[in-house]
Amino acid sequence: MTPAPTSSHATETTQVPRAPAKVRIWQMTTTEWLICGVACLGFAFDTYTLLVLTLIVRPSLTEMLPASAGPAVFNQWVGILFYIPAIAGGVFGLLGGYLIDLLGRRRILMWSILLYGASTFATAYVTSPGQFLLLRCGTFIGVSVEFVAATAWLAELFTRREQREAIIGYTQAFASTGGLLISAAYYLAVTYSQRLPLIHGGHEAWRYTAMSGLIPAIPLIVLRPFLPESPLWKRKKAEGTLKRPSFGELFRPTFRKTALITCLMMACSYAGSFGMLQHFARIIPGTPSVRVLPVAAQEQRVGALQGVQEMGGLAGRFLMALLAVHILSRRRLLRLFQLPALIVIPLVMFLPAMRDRDMSAVGIFALGLLTVAQFSYWGNYLPLVYPTYLRGTGEAFAANIGGRMLGTSAALLVTSIVQFMPGGTASRQLGYAAGIVGLLSYVMGFVASFWLPEPSLEATPD
Repeated sequence: MTPAPTSSHATETTQVPRAPAKVRIWQMTTTEWLICGVACLGFAFDTYTLLVLTLIVRPSLTEMLPASAGPAVFNQWVGILFYIPAIAGGVFGLLGGYLIDLLGRRRILMWSILLYGASTFATAYVTSPGQFLLLRCGTFIGVSVEFVAATAWLAELFTRREQREAIIGYTQAFASTGGLLISAAYYLAVTYSQRLPLIHGGHEAWRYTAMSGLIPAIPLIVLRPFLPESPLWKRKKAEGTLKRPSFGELFRPTFRKTALITCLMMACSYAGSFGMLQHFARIIPGTPSVRVLPVAAQEQRVGALQGVQEMGGLAGRFLMALLAVHILSRRRLLRLFQLPALIVIPLVMFLPAMRDRDMSAVGIFALGLLTVAQFSYWGNYLPLVYPTYLRGTGEAFAANIGGRMLGTSAALLVTSIVQFMPGGTASRQLGYAAGIVGLLSYVMGFVASFWLPEPSLEATPD
């Protein structure tokens, strides 16, 4: 299809009369639908296995730490469990990106999903924070590799702009169904844990929640033989024209600016989630209407509001998928989600902390929408700025060094500064700390967006 010379929809329709591409976006073969289904499953359980920690970290550490451990020790372990696995995910995820370019997209994708599913399941049987930490590292490594493999795979299977943007965007939207699923799983585990078999002599809901992480591995075992390799990667491999990937290539003049800016901006996107959203589950139990409830009712309330946040994330991902097809400027698209957050964060985070009030469900929904949508943005953007031989490596550098390592350190930053915050109660102090870190991440991301390269939006780069 010949590219239109202007961004005007009317002009494009006039100059390219045979552009029924938008009509044919969803006209796919059975295999292509199967590919989309596997991608949806992978993205959903990426989020599922990552967000399980936000819900189970408090009850699990309460059970495993000695009764003499004070708030400082507890907060230290929370920070460790959020950040050390992210370091492992960043390092091994970067290696995974290299292997994606070297060995192929499909093979690494399958193994990454199996790794994070098995690691999350095994978490149900830990008896110490150290064991918990080790298995969380396995979960994070699997998720870190899966995101890169899946987006590169989809971008090379569906190369036409409209179809590529729609499919990558809408399959990533299922990542937020993972958040809804984990909220539902935790709610059910809290409600019905006493009816389930004993684990280590008890009926702790957090253990049953962790066990459910194995679910995505089951259909993958059945479907793997029917999934094709990326045709772009396979063709170049067969022809002998596929260059060997190299980390050093990212820092040569052609790719240096892209690599550094995307790394920084993905760090800001992840900081908004790990430094703010993922602390809501610990802020909510200390709010006025929740702290007077029995423990089980408090956990149910946490699960319900976590569901509200995930509904916001789901709406944000679908909105991003819709807008990605119609808005050609990638900078403008991202700023549609950055700018409103600069107003919403003070209202949702600082006002309740100042006045000791409940967090607004509408505000939680809005922050979920504005923050989580940015993860889908990067899944659409990154495959367009690197050629086939460097796509996995380049994506892995931004997603795993920037997002997983630097961005998730915001969780540790929050737990480090919370003791210096005003408020008088742990919940209000945490609200201040999470709000400050979240606001700073958005300000930095917005400023950096002025240097973000605008990629070509036509066929996936060869």
